[in-house]
Amino acid sequence: MDIKGILGRCDHTLLKQEATWEQIKEICDDGLKYHCASVCIPAAYVHRAAEHVGNDLKICTVIGFPNGYSTTETKVFETEDAIRNGADEIDMVVNVGWVKDARWGDILAELKAVKTACQGRILKVIIEACLLTEEEKIKLCELVSLSGADFIKTSTGFSTGGATREDVALLRKHVAPNVKVKAAGGISTLQDAEDFIKLGADRLGTSRIVKLVKGQQGEGY
Repeated sequence: MDIKGILGRCDHTLLKQEATWEQIKEICDDGLKYHCASVCIPAAYVHRAAEHVGNDLKICTVIGFPNGYSTTETKVFETEDAIRNGADEIDMVVNVGWVKDARWGDILAELKAVKTACQGRILKVIIEACLLTEEEKIKLCELVSLSGADFIKTSTGFSTGGATREDVALLRKHVAPNVKVKAAGGISTLQDAEDFIKLGADRLGTSRIVKLVKGQQGEGY
């Protein structure tokens, strides 16, 4: 796959606690220049970023991040607030404790509530795969498929591990055909990116791929 094809699947990401507006602006400018799928940024910067890029780049933000154990009502409020501020896409962290307690009905209800709050925007459900058993991952594929969410996403990048090739293949196998897969966390090379796409990832959450391309292509891109 060519570099432009990879970049078009990237959610160019900056979610560090110490992220400043100048850094957010830079990744927005890079997202525009390199035609990324979106930029994924903290909710506090959504409004300013949306004004900065206009209609030329999708703005994604995170909900219940990074631990996922906020109440459903809080996640719904966060989602509604993000959309009012101009978010086009929502990446929400599932409640891993509920997964361990097998509270499948509560998880499904939460996913549906947040999807409703998205008002037609894209919802990606972060399952934090590094903390789950294979059986739990497969069950979440079922719930995400039933919920109306648009993507299942491997990781926050803030836990004990990121995307793996095995997880991407597993998720792609078990979600419904209309649900897409986002690989995130630890995608550090163009070979990683290409491998994840070949295994079935439609999106890549990464802070590094654009930086690599900038280093290789310079201003001649």
